[in-house]
Amino acid sequence: MTQVVVLHGGDSFSSHDAYLAFLRDFTIENLDYLKRKPDWRARLPEVLGSEYEVLAPQMPNKWNARYAEWKLWFEKFLLFFNDGVILVGHSLGASFLTRYLAENDFPVRIEATFLVAGVYSSDVEGMTEEFAAPASLARLAEQGGKIFLYHSVDDPVVPFSELGKYQVALPHAIARSFTDRQHFNQESFPELVADIHNL
Repeated sequence: MTQVVVLHGGDSFSSHDAYLAFLRDFTIENLDYLKRKPDWRARLPEVLGSEYEVLAPQMPNKWNARYAEWKLWFEKFLLFFNDGVILVGHSLGASFLTRYLAENDFPVRIEATFLVAGVYSSDVEGMTEEFAAPASLARLAEQGGKIFLYHSVDDPVVPFSELGKYQVALPHAIARSFTDRQHFNQESFPELVADIHNL
């Protein structure tokens, strides 16, 4: 059975005061915010089929993420990953995988790495240096298997220009751009599913 490890997104702030300001200023318009909405990540086990085992670790404090905490937690699961694992990162999860795979040797063979709407540089509003891509992604290119990049022109969270930075650093990656997916919080993601099935 092929393992698919999916890392969710989150927020990271340059200081605790910035985090508190975010919480203070955050507006909740109605109780719909509290209702669970199934999205493509939650539907992956169903749409991929029984040949895939989808694993979705909850990373520490996604509201105020720290790279060192995510690294420590992620490494607890490495012992259980099989050769041929598929890694999927969305938003901050993509940024985390980018830095982690560029700076650390992965203990098993990675079949493919899927980076969805990831931030590359720290000059994006709300992005901290600790989740930014390092100077070289050579190790990610060597050990990340087949690499896929997804971004949408209308993303209100991560500028579309970040995709270009990934493409320069990972020239052999397969890039898929969209015009209407915003930050990829939709219910289905058929292109990613097809890319996994076609590996």
